[in-house]
Amino acid sequence: MTSILIESPPVTQLNSPVIKRLSSGLTIVAEQMPIEAVNLSLWLRVGSVVESDAINGMAHYLEHMVFKGTPNIKCGEFERLIEERGAVTNAATSQDYTQYYITTAPQDFKDLAPLQIELVMNPTIPDEAFERERPIILEEIRRSEDNPRRRTFHRSMEMAFERLPYRRPVLGPASVIEQLTAQQMRDFHTRWYRPASITAVAVGNLPVDSLVEIVADGFRRAEENRCQAWGLSPNCDGEGALHSTLPIPEPPFQSISRIDYVDKTLQQARLVMSWRVPGMIDLSQTYALDILASILGRGRTARLIRDLREERRLVNSLSISNMTYGHQGVFYITAQLPVEQLAEVEAAIADHVNRLCTEPVTELELRRIRNQVANRYIFGNETPSDRAGLYGYYQAITGDLAHAINYPSHIQSLQAADLQAAAQRYLSPTAYGVMTVRPEG
Repeated sequence: MTSILIESPPVTQLNSPVIKRLSSGLTIVAEQMPIEAVNLSLWLRVGSVVESDAINGMAHYLEHMVFKGTPNIKCGEFERLIEERGAVTNAATSQDYTQYYITTAPQDFKDLAPLQIELVMNPTIPDEAFERERPIILEEIRRSEDNPRRRTFHRSMEMAFERLPYRRPVLGPASVIEQLTAQQMRDFHTRWYRPASITAVAVGNLPVDSLVEIVADGFRRAEENRCQAWGLSPNCDGEGALHSTLPIPEPPFQSISRIDYVDKTLQQARLVMSWRVPGMIDLSQTYALDILASILGRGRTARLIRDLREERRLVNSLSISNMTYGHQGVFYITAQLPVEQLAEVEAAIADHVNRLCTEPVTELELRRIRNQVANRYIFGNETPSDRAGLYGYYQAITGDLAHAINYPSHIQSLQAADLQAAAQRYLSPTAYGVMTVRPEG
């Protein structure tokens, strides 16, 4: 049995996950939860940011190919067993991670979880299946490019980032996908899909020891199968995954950087305003920005929603978020509005940002946000999949599970002066990126 290093769980009333690290580098997070389901989520620190331009889209393409079978699992067999047991499985790829998950009844977890692990660790990626999947990936790219919301978002990321790979779409461009080979994907999988890059989270109604044993044994068997298939020696996967070095975060905008597009498919204009802000590598700096985004845009009483949509009716829709990627974030405001209102709305948003810099937020606003965060955290902990997602994301991206559990306390501790200081530091009303997309004519 692979050796396991055990850490004490963080102290909390609502959450009590246990972290265990295997000698292979795999991290297992487990928690018993009195709900008759068990979720296993495998989080890999492998997203589009580790790709070069020449293989942009590979991580997402590989996510599809993982389900095409292994030397020990025929293509379609996993899905058949999932359907027979009434379980659920899916996957997702982002800039910073790839996630695979399965939710089963507790009595089925021991049988189905090792199959998911085997698929992730040992996909065969046959040439024929690779070629059959290529048109599906290309169609997904076409649908994304045909979607006005996604098209606007992709353009805005190109404005927000000049160098960092967050400026590229996760799906990759069709011109790259058309040239990728199955061997390139097999090499990519070999390099990045290592235990040291994986956080396996198991949450549900089984004892923690059982959850850990099932997951650890599943990875041990997958490693044995891989080494046997490749004719390698035991423990052949002891070395950790290789990691690319990303450029340092980009500096804030020094002035108003403006870009304009015309999109003949639109009926109304789109306005996007963005600021470069800290990412997960500087997590302590993100909490205040999360609160500021909520003050501006969460709920009908939020400042921008109340002013621009409810009272002055200058916009049809408005969204504000603090998007925290691994190496850098974007404070992001987007609106859908009549084209003749573009200048007035941009000026109004800049004025609201200026107020955040010059005037402390009210105690009433702070209390509202604190209640929202506390309740969202409780509501986001109700199911095994909720908790597995919370734990997996923070452990995989930051390497510290405490960040997942202590988020509400960080929000509760911030005062009006902290928020004003963050606004002054990161949200200049005279230096930001702005993109407008106008209907034709």
